Amino acid sequence: MLSIEWLLLYAALGALVGFMSGLFGVGGSGILVPLLASLFAYQGIGTGQPVHLALGTALTCMIVTSAVSTRAHNARGSVEWKVVGGMTLGILVGAYAASQVAAKVNVAYIALFFAFFMGLVAMQIFIGWQPKPSNKPMRHHTLISVGMSIGAISALAAVGGSLLTILYLSYKNIEFKKAIGTSAAIGFPIAIAGAAGYMIGGWSATSDIPYTVGYLYAPAFITISITSIIAAPVGVRLSHNLPAGYMKKIFAVTSLLLSIKMCLSVAWD
Repeated sequence: MLSIEWLLLYAALGALVGFMSGLFGVGGSGILVPLLASLFAYQGIGTGQPVHLALGTALTCMIVTSAVSTRAHNARGSVEWKVVGGMTLGILVGAYAASQVAAKVNVAYIALFFAFFMGLVAMQIFIGWQPKPSNKPMRHHTLISVGMSIGAISALAAVGGSLLTILYLSYKNIEFKKAIGTSAAIGFPIAIAGAAGYMIGGWSATSDIPYTVGYLYAPAFITISITSIIAAPVGVRLSHNLPAGYMKKIFAVTSLLLSIKMCLSVAWD
């Protein structure tokens, strides 16, 4: 049932996601997926498939948040466009193909994959592991392959593209804050391909649910997008003022909490 209370909750969630997107260079889907899945379940939308709806809606929201975040990071010279261009083709193929598969997979497996990945990211940051830097040039075919892998993982869990991009660029000796800006830009093609896949893949499954386009719930998408546009530049400004170490720790704690939240949701279901 759609009411003003639910729209206000979506608006607050959009502000949080926009802020985090700007701060960490991620599309915000890592935060959106578990919270949207819970809100959809409480709202009684998409009974039996709230996680699929959350994934599709989160990826569509990510189109907006990543675009706004990228614009703000680019204004500060923090986007490596050669890397973005090199990865885009692979990302589009990987994200679309994986989203088509995910739309037909049991929701519990997707939820557990999401929880595992977020927990893995948190542990990686906590223990301070970083890939050994490489000075080898980033070749075009390598960027396509890396982009395909990142796109596929991102579509399966609606998260991870930006995180994996940051790890890869750190491995290639790219400055951390430039890696954040570039990861925000990488999120845009991931979101477009992944969202298209979930909308097409869920077209018949949600035909009886009002305000849906496949696995996209339109009221949540519109409301979250509006408030995220306002909040994203605030996060970008803060990201350029905070030490990188603090930012990593904040994101690690957030990732771990979301991983636990999703595991509990699967257990309760």
